[in-house]
Amino acid sequence: MIDFLTPVPKTVLAHREILPSGVLGKHISVYSSPGALPDLDNVNFAILGVKENRGDINFIGEELCFNEIRKSFYSLYPGNWSHKIVDLGDIEKGATLNDTHFAMKAVLEQLLLKKIIPLLLCGSQDLAYSQYRSYDVLGNMVNITNIDSKFDLGDADQPMTNKSFVGKIIVNKPYGLFNYSNLGYQSYYNASEEIKLMEKLFFEGYRLGEVIADTKIVEPILRDSDMVFLDIEAIKSADLSYRNSKSPNGFDSREICAIARYAGISNKVSSFGIYELKEFKDSKSSAMLIAQVFWYFIEGFNFRVADDDFSNDSQFTTYKVPIEDEVLIFKKSNKTGRWWIIIPFFTAGNNKLKRETLLPCTYGDYLCACNQEIPERWMKARRKNEF
Repeated sequence: MIDFLTPVPKTVLAHREILPSGVLGKHISVYSSPGALPDLDNVNFAILGVKENRGDINFIGEELCFNEIRKSFYSLYPGNWSHKIVDLGDIEKGATLNDTHFAMKAVLEQLLLKKIIPLLLCGSQDLAYSQYRSYDVLGNMVNITNIDSKFDLGDADQPMTNKSFVGKIIVNKPYGLFNYSNLGYQSYYNASEEIKLMEKLFFEGYRLGEVIADTKIVEPILRDSDMVFLDIEAIKSADLSYRNSKSPNGFDSREICAIARYAGISNKVSSFGIYELKEFKDSKSSAMLIAQVFWYFIEGFNFRVADDDFSNDSQFTTYKVPIEDEVLIFKKSNKTGRWWIIIPFFTAGNNKLKRETLLPCTYGDYLCACNQEIPERWMKARRKNEF
C-alpha cells in the first residue's frame, strides 16, 4: 500500500504545528515521511486523497490540491468521541488513468480488509468505480448511494468518464451491485432515457425537492448502503461558494451535513467518497464545508447502535399487515425505534438474494401499508429479486 502513497504536504504539516492543542490535527496520525506509514492498528478512519481528474469530460489539464481541505479539517475540534484517525496522504496521478484506478483500488482493498473506513478526497467521479471495485475483495453484493444531481449512467459501451461510471458498475464483471440509489437528482440534468433505465432496473432515485422537503427519508436508504459517493456539484453554488460550480439549485450546507451524519450512523456504510473536487485555494469556505461534511460523518459514526441482530426476537416487535394477496412483515427495533420490512426469498429463478432479508424502512412505510398501500421500496426490492 505504501508504494502508492505520497506524504501529506509540508505546508499542511507546518500549519498543523500552530494549531491549538485540542483540535483534530493534533490527534490525527499523519503520513509525513516517505516510507514511514502510521500504525494502522485500531484505526477507525483513514483520510486519503486521489489527485486524478483525467476522467472528467471537461478536463483541460488542471492540477488538484487538497491542502485547504486538510487545513480546515485539522482545525476542527472533535465531538464527544475519541476515534482514531490517520491521514494517509495522496495517490498521485499515474502514468495513465488506469494506473491511478489500480492504485486506488489496491489501497482501498487493504483498508477495507482492516475494517478502516476510507474518507476519500477525489477528483473526477469516475474514480468512484474503483471505490466500488475495491469491495470485490470482500465477496459480497453491495448497495451504493450516490448523492448527485445526475444519475451518471451514461453509455456503458463507451470509455468510462465521470458521467458514465455507474453504467460501467452495472455491466462490468464481476457483478457485485445489488442496489443503486441516487439522492438529489434534478430532472433537467438527466436524459429521459436514463430516468427510464433507472425505473427498468428497479433502482431508486429521489428528486432534490423530495429530499429537501423531508431529509429524514434518506436514513433508511443510507442504512442499507455499503458505500456513499458525494458529487460536490450536488451542493448549490451559493452555499459552496465555489467559483467553478454551475448549480444554482442543490443541497444547502445544513442539508448536506445532515445527510453525511445519516451516512455515518448507518451500520453498513464502510467508505465515504467526495468527488469532483478542484483547487480550493481561493475558496476557503468551500474547503471548510467539505471538512465539516467529514466531521458530521464521523459524528454519526459515534452514534452507531447495533440493532440489527434479527436472530434475537426479544429485541424486536413484529407487525404483520395483510394487503391485497400479501402479508407484509415489519420489524421495529425496541432499542432504537428503527423499522425494517421483510423481503421474501423466492426459490425459483436466479435470485440475487440468497435468503430472506430485511429492508430498512420508515414508520411512514408501515402506516402506508396499514392504509393498503404497498411501499415502493419493498416492491422494487422484491421485483429486483425475482429477475
